[in-house]
Amino acid sequence: MNTLYYADEKLIIRSMNHEDAKVIYETYSSYGWHPVLETYETYYHEQKEKKRLVFIAEYEGKVSGICTLVLKPVEGPWANMGYPEIVDLTVFFHVHNKGIGNKLLDVAEQEAAKISDTVYLAAGVHSGYGPAQRIYVKRGYIPDGSGVWYQGKQLDQYAPCCNDDDLLLFMSKKLSCTGQAKR
Repeated sequence: MNTLYYADEKLIIRSMNHEDAKVIYETYSSYGWHPVLETYETYYHEQKEKKRLVFIAEYEGKVSGICTLVLKPVEGPWANMGYPEIVDLTVFFHVHNKGIGNKLLDVAEQEAAKISDTVYLAAGVHSGYGPAQRIYVKRGYIPDGSGVWYQGKQLDQYAPCCNDDDLLLFMSKKLSCTGQAKR
């Protein structure tokens, strides 16, 4: 049974169904990305185990995006500190610029505010993450000051790395006590 987090005339944000894993995998594959189906199946199982909330966006009746909230992260600068982490925000290309990413973040922040006054995320730093970087800054996310991380580890100054999907900048945002993110 799905949890409904948001609904209007065109957009629904709901919890993940097992079938969503294949839709996400196939869509990412169609972009020339290299997804792993097991990643999205794991998201579904972690949702069932209450380790992760998975938010699926349906725009005009079709799966159009995903965002997850890891409830007790064990990686990154705020690991094991009780702050939830927003992971894997993606809006499918054919529905960009319709407010779906912001609505997914609204829902993730509202759920995060139920358990913490702070939420964090990691933003990729290459140009493919440009739209996400801009959204995060506009929404009040601030870099944590630990510099960039690569393959799960904080990089030392002048350390070699590759500007790929594993090169990340961690950012956090303070949330209000009422379950609504500050704007």
